[in-house]
Amino acid sequence: MNLIQELKWRDLIFDVTDPEIEQFLENNKVTFYVGADPTADSLHVGHLISYLVSKRLQDRGHHPILVIGGGTGLIGDPSGRNSERQLLTLEKSLENAAAITKQVKNILPEAEVVNNYDWISKYDVISFLRDIGKNFNIGYMMGKDSVKSRLEQGISFTEFSYQIIQSLDFMTLYRDNNCKMQIGGQDQWGNITAGLELIRKTLGSEEKAYGFTWPLLTKADGSKFGKSAGGAVWLDKNRTSVYEFFQYWINTPDKDAVSFLKKFTFKSVEETKAIIEEFEKAPHQRLAQHKIAEELTVLVHGREAYESAVRISKALFSGDIKSLNVNEIKDGFKDVPSIAITEDKNIVDLLIEAGLASSKRESREFVKNNAVSINGDKVKDIDFVVTKEDAIENQFTVLKRGKKKYALVRH
Repeated sequence: MNLIQELKWRDLIFDVTDPEIEQFLENNKVTFYVGADPTADSLHVGHLISYLVSKRLQDRGHHPILVIGGGTGLIGDPSGRNSERQLLTLEKSLENAAAITKQVKNILPEAEVVNNYDWISKYDVISFLRDIGKNFNIGYMMGKDSVKSRLEQGISFTEFSYQIIQSLDFMTLYRDNNCKMQIGGQDQWGNITAGLELIRKTLGSEEKAYGFTWPLLTKADGSKFGKSAGGAVWLDKNRTSVYEFFQYWINTPDKDAVSFLKKFTFKSVEETKAIIEEFEKAPHQRLAQHKIAEELTVLVHGREAYESAVRISKALFSGDIKSLNVNEIKDGFKDVPSIAITEDKNIVDLLIEAGLASSKRESREFVKNNAVSINGDKVKDIDFVVTKEDAIENQFTVLKRGKKKYALVRH
């Protein structure tokens, strides 16, 4: 199947600006762009789809330009929002742009990355209004969904003008980089079509450009994609550890697994169908989730980091805590209660201090009943002393009470 047919099979086409786009992509090697505004110093998994779709086009011989919105990030995109964004300072916008540039280059190392601040900043107010703003009809702009949805709550002139500035991106890249197509989520439809209109009005009615969008990602239960109990799932391992990133995909609900497998992995259509068939026969084995988690963790963080995340998972399941190194302990037990001690401690007292027992009597009972383990080993002696020398790399001791109650001791 051709590119558009495959994207449709993967549920990655919501709308196209021109039905000719299918043959256009088959018969040409096309330069296209996708953008992201640097609203934070890291992308999150909600952004991933933009770069995965870009990679699919690149794998078919097309050339991606990844636009980091150092300029548009100063304005704020009203698309998909019901309130005004917090305005960034120029310094923060450019700082965030530099951080996420590293992330997108990690996913698409051969792609061209540009910052739209480089051309937007060259316009003064008069030139912008005369050369660009005059091409936009207020009625046309008011008709965009991103604007209409905000009229009741209120929209500032700043965010109202966002579509003009993003249109300037498309026109500039079309003119200077032979960029013939923009892609994005369905909430970007108004911005994409505004860009096509600006190209036609400024560069000539004979100029031809294209765009397509994919559906906004949602979960089957209606909850927001890209969120976990701890908030957004970031691509920056310092915000979301590799293990947490890996676990996010492992915990994909069965109802979403097939959809995510099609959208987020690069396995061929035939291989994907085979995985789906096997998964549906034995969903409890979570084959689809493991395939998704492996591919995305390797893509974003590398093979070594993925293997470390797998080791943590296996160690937590088997209880073989001593097989983990210090960094893996930090990742695997990031969210469990922790305490610091400066001297050796009796196990009975330590269970109380760590919040795993409420009294010495209860603590002794847990130990005597074989319910307590240290670094994966059962402790049955109420006189047992936890020492720094026995800690993992002399830094951490993992306490476990029962099947699921953990505490991390830092020496």
